Amino acid sequence: MRLLAFTPVHVDDAELARRQARYDALSPTGLVVVLRDLGPDAPRALDTESDVRASEDAVAAAFAAADPTGYDGFLPDCVLDPCAEQAGQFARPLYGLTRLTASYYASQGHRVGALARNAAIAAELDRRLAGYGIPAEPTTVMNLSFDDIADSRAWTAAVARYAPSLESAVAINACSAVDLAERRTDPVVVDPTATALRLLALRADLEVAA
Repeated sequence: MRLLAFTPVHVDDAELARRQARYDALSPTGLVVVLRDLGPDAPRALDTESDVRASEDAVAAAFAAADPTGYDGFLPDCVLDPCAEQAGQFARPLYGLTRLTASYYASQGHRVGALARNAAIAAELDRRLAGYGIPAEPTTVMNLSFDDIADSRAWTAAVARYAPSLESAVAINACSAVDLAERRTDPVVVDPTATALRLLALRADLEVAA
């Protein structure tokens, strides 16, 4: 399975390379993610409601204009699953990191929670989960900056501080591009990118077998 992904914000070459390397490392055998930058007209960070809406519009436009040749699906590089409502309008299936991850854990009987870096992301994530009909507690806000996304120690420290306040057994680490420096077990804090890629690889295996 080969997927085309777009970042939800405009990033520089170094950050794009870091995110691509992360996909390369997390993708199971047989799954390839090709990541592209959304472009200089996109927001630089998702810090406000306006940023979230502008990002969603830009992601939808990018997938609509993309040449689908050689790709089996589209994957927004964002836990907010931008343009999920428009999934049927694209030339390839659109997959959502949060939808895949949250649906999986909900199917196991878990009520999920999430940890987001700011209030704008938390509000949109709550809206998205509600739209999917997935039971979830309100997303916890960690008050982190965009630069903290690439700082695994700072992000991990924030997770360690805020995660114990969650009531859910499973918490989504609500950023597609973060590596936690260590694994928590109470609650279980899951990487939505790693989880979604494993599920997509399983889907690809099943399709081949069929």
